[in-house]
Amino acid sequence: MNVLLFAAVDIAAILILTFGLYLRRHRRRDLAVSYIGINIGVFAVATALAGSTVSAGLGMGLFGVLSIIRLRSTELEQHEIAYYFSALAIGLITGMGPTPIWLPLALVALILIAMLIADHSKVLPTYRHQEVILDRAIANDAEMFAHLSLLFGGATIHQAVVQQLDLVNDKTIVKVRYSQANDALPTSTSTRSIENHEVISEQAR
Repeated sequence: MNVLLFAAVDIAAILILTFGLYLRRHRRRDLAVSYIGINIGVFAVATALAGSTVSAGLGMGLFGVLSIIRLRSTELEQHEIAYYFSALAIGLITGMGPTPIWLPLALVALILIAMLIADHSKVLPTYRHQEVILDRAIANDAEMFAHLSLLFGGATIHQAVVQQLDLVNDKTIVKVRYSQANDALPTSTSTRSIENHEVISEQAR
């Protein structure tokens, strides 16, 4: 009976995580399918291991190997990795079905609430992280900050780390963390040109 209950909890939780949170916010269908598949797979294996003499440590090791292979097979952003491991954790918790019965339910709810809050657009919505390729070599920090602030429409530059200063080709590659009053900038990975500067968005914070 508990297996059916935990199966229902797992399915409900992964649907909430995938369709209620991830897909609505990030619109990447391939990862939505991946989250559901890995969650159901982990739940099935964890349930089988829980009812056998196989060591739970062996099962955890297998999950770790699978996760490493999956993460190395494609480039994922940090928030996508968080969803990935949340799907893994939900499947593992419900599959093992620890006692008392309220414990796995509470842990699954904790994961969903954490992802709801941590990935919400109202949490630090104006903080951004971008890699910028400038068409001029700038070695002075004050000049760099002023130039980047102007480039991003008066944004406050919190950090600018120069990755490459090319004096021969007159080019600077810099990673920038900044906050913008207008939150109309896209939050997904994109490439665009602003005033002859190539701005490659790595991720939105």
